[in-house]
Amino acid sequence: MSTPVRQELLPGVFLTSLHTKKFKSSLLSMSFVTPLAQETASVNALIPYLLRQGTVCYPDMQSLAAALDEMYGGSIEPAVRKKGENQCVGFVGSFLDDAYTLDGSGVLDQAAGLMGEMLLRPYTREGAFCPDYTRQEKANLVDRIRAEINDKRHYASTRVVEEMCREEAYGIGYLGREADVEAITPQSAWQRYQDLLAHSRLEIYYCGSAQAEKVSNAFLKALAGLPREGGYQVAKTRIVSTVPSSRKVEEPMNVAQGKLTMGFRTGGIAAASPDYPALVLCNALFGGTTTSKLFLNVREKLSLCYYASSSLLRYKGIMVVSSGVEFANVQKAEDEIMAQLDACRRGEFEPWEIEGARRYTVSSLLTALDSQGRQEDWWLGQAVAGLEQTPEELAQAVEQVTVEQVVRAAKGLRLDTVYFLKGTEG
Repeated sequence: MSTPVRQELLPGVFLTSLHTKKFKSSLLSMSFVTPLAQETASVNALIPYLLRQGTVCYPDMQSLAAALDEMYGGSIEPAVRKKGENQCVGFVGSFLDDAYTLDGSGVLDQAAGLMGEMLLRPYTREGAFCPDYTRQEKANLVDRIRAEINDKRHYASTRVVEEMCREEAYGIGYLGREADVEAITPQSAWQRYQDLLAHSRLEIYYCGSAQAEKVSNAFLKALAGLPREGGYQVAKTRIVSTVPSSRKVEEPMNVAQGKLTMGFRTGGIAAASPDYPALVLCNALFGGTTTSKLFLNVREKLSLCYYASSSLLRYKGIMVVSSGVEFANVQKAEDEIMAQLDACRRGEFEPWEIEGARRYTVSSLLTALDSQGRQEDWWLGQAVAGLEQTPEELAQAVEQVTVEQVVRAAKGLRLDTVYFLKGTEG
């Protein structure tokens, strides 16, 4: 697959365009990129949902849905994400690719136009967002924040990162806090929206059969009138390479199963580091696959965990180990997880372990090319981080990683925080 073409359409407005005939649909996204800050996280997360409620031409969701139906049943959904220490808020849309329309008519121009309409001309009341829409979407955002707690495995992984990064922007939740949502008014949301329009980086992504010039023309037309007043700063994510000592945090909750989550600093290795491919393979060997040391030993052989796995936060230089344990086994599980990491540091790998981890990692990276959504998410992250590496290039680099490089990456891992979600009794 070809490498995307990247260009600056307007001041602080960048288009990443991937030309491919692999899909019958085309994917478009628009995301404001703004540094994560506690005071703006909740209102930023609310804004795309308010914009999706209605526009000047389509004042409610019903009329917007009708407009999408006329584009062969296209879709535009709000999207709120965290990329490094930046919050990305906007839309992701999927439409029938122009190459497959029945009469040869172009959907791209219509789709870009509708996204531009949603971004620049929202439905308003008395010079601000509609109070009814604001009330409704505030309630929905609170529900989404609360839903993060209901998934205990996800909640524990979020909490360990919050504790690790309590003095860093990365520790801020991408949806903000429930208390901050309550304080939002139609007027305060409108003011923040104006700030994003005028001062935030805007990342646009396209994947489909159209050539880059056609895509750029469509979005230049769609974004006519976008106010640009300077700024457009993107936060450079702070990478903490060392920790003086680890700490333990316990939180009681009415849960039947304990959640032991351990956060490690990677010794400064993150997505931009030349050692990152070795860290990716190290993660796969340690806990990233069903043939990993955590899965085969801590879960299967010793039965200390219901599940045990590791994952990387690639732009921040953090590895998170997640496990579900019986309350009585928490210390045994923690000790065994560290023992398996020590085995990685000593290079105790069988040839089948290395080959299995390598094949899994390469396959996972290459299958991203079969998903427009995963590609869009990849390139948004790369754009925010200022990186150009493709999934194929990272896969090729993983193919070349040696055991010695894996061992060096493992030796760089330092335990930062142990978080345990425990039961309320005993």
